[in-house]
Amino acid sequence: MSTSIDVLLAEGRTRRHAGALTSSVTFGRRGLLKIKHDPKQLVDSAAVPILFTVLFTYLFGGALSGSTGDYLEVLLPGVLSMSIAIVTMYGGARLARDVRSGAFDRFRGLPIWRGAFVLGGLLSDAARYVFAAAIVVVLGLVMGYRPDGGALGVLAAVALVVAFGLALSLVWAAVALVVRDPAVVISIANAVLIPLSFASNIFVEPTTLPGWLRAFVDVNPLSHVASAARDLMNDAGGTGVVWSLVATAVLVVVAGPVTLRLYSRQG
Repeated sequence: MSTSIDVLLAEGRTRRHAGALTSSVTFGRRGLLKIKHDPKQLVDSAAVPILFTVLFTYLFGGALSGSTGDYLEVLLPGVLSMSIAIVTMYGGARLARDVRSGAFDRFRGLPIWRGAFVLGGLLSDAARYVFAAAIVVVLGLVMGYRPDGGALGVLAAVALVVAFGLALSLVWAAVALVVRDPAVVISIANAVLIPLSFASNIFVEPTTLPGWLRAFVDVNPLSHVASAARDLMNDAGGTGVVWSLVATAVLVVVAGPVTLRLYSRQG
């Protein structure tokens, strides 16, 4: 036994700490394993896309566009954007649960990059967003939607929306580090996301709205993301893509440093 200890303590034998990427991937894998052992975590990620896609297609399709098929060209990319945005709140709730359970404090004591816990959580959230996006796209195809942009246009739209979702996740991560209560995180997220979702161009053309409401819709980041997804999926140009990327970049630049600063000040 003493020989083994002497070998471990021998000069020059230092333990390597995990790098930033390795640590982040490890925490991302932790999030995926939690989903694997508790698949109920995916219920919301599946229910939200199914509910909005089916309900609004058959509720408004005939009245607004004359047929559900025509309305899907407008609605489906918008629902894709809205569904991912709504699902982002559960990442913040997950972080709040880790903070309250004490797991957060144990992870902070590990000799790893301080941001690995947050970035790893985003990696597992990305898988959740791709899952929700796949449900929207597959359901739309079953209902008769045929994207003019083809498979590449759909994949590009999904990638764009998932990137926006990850940027938005940083906002809810910051909220979770402040309030530390999963229920409060979800309540705050709903109070923000529901107005953004319905006061947007997801369901109707902004030209039909009052001037004061249209002014809000025109600056709503979710409107820009929905427009970008429509452009890519329907092969209608790429003017909306630029503004969507700008909105995503602004969220990262503003919320990213705030989240990491709140994380470093915990405890």
